[in-house]
Amino acid sequence: MTEETTIRLSKRVAEMVPCSRREAELYIEGAYVSVDGVLVEEAGARVAAHQQVVLAANAEPTEILPVTIVMHKPAGAAPQARLKEEARSAEAQKQRFLKRHFVNLTLALPMDDMASGLCVFTQDFRVARKLVQDADTVEQEIIVDVDGAIAENGLAQLNQGSAKVSWQNEGRLRFAIKGPKPGQIRKMCLAVGLKVTAMKRIRLGRIAMSGLPVGEWRYLQGYERF
Repeated sequence: MTEETTIRLSKRVAEMVPCSRREAELYIEGAYVSVDGVLVEEAGARVAAHQQVVLAANAEPTEILPVTIVMHKPAGAAPQARLKEEARSAEAQKQRFLKRHFVNLTLALPMDDMASGLCVFTQDFRVARKLVQDADTVEQEIIVDVDGAIAENGLAQLNQGSAKVSWQNEGRLRFAIKGPKPGQIRKMCLAVGLKVTAMKRIRLGRIAMSGLPVGEWRYLQGYERF
């Protein structure tokens, strides 16, 4: 098919309903329009006159609200690589998934690829402002596995500035820290004779990872705040 023999899907829907072009785009982006039995979510898609375009009976031309995605990133994985529809948690599957949810996402407070735990993507400028512009005000809770013998007064040395550090067991520390810079926790541990072997972020502000399975993601709910 060429542009000479096709028209934009949004124009076709607008003529078919009828409705405004903007309403047609919202129907399409809201996953209410199929072409020859296949769901199409791109308003700029082109269709030929012979193709069958169907609007779902429950279609509503409503604005699509920005989403925030909370992920349990596995150690050694780039978070973007885990951002797939099939990686939705059972909880996330209760909410309609749209391809648009993966557009214009900001990765907030990124972690070292070798670290695991709570990772956040957002389309919401308010969440981005909180976690990016005001990152130094958000407390992160990080579980750190270590090897080695800690120096005398080492724990007191770790508990400086914004850091609150305690032992979970003889090989594991819990850090509650605001605005850690990349590599900062490893350097802090090294300075007191400890080598970091693993790190797992389990909380950002008031949002905890809780029971989210490794490698899966969910939507931040409207009542949740960082």
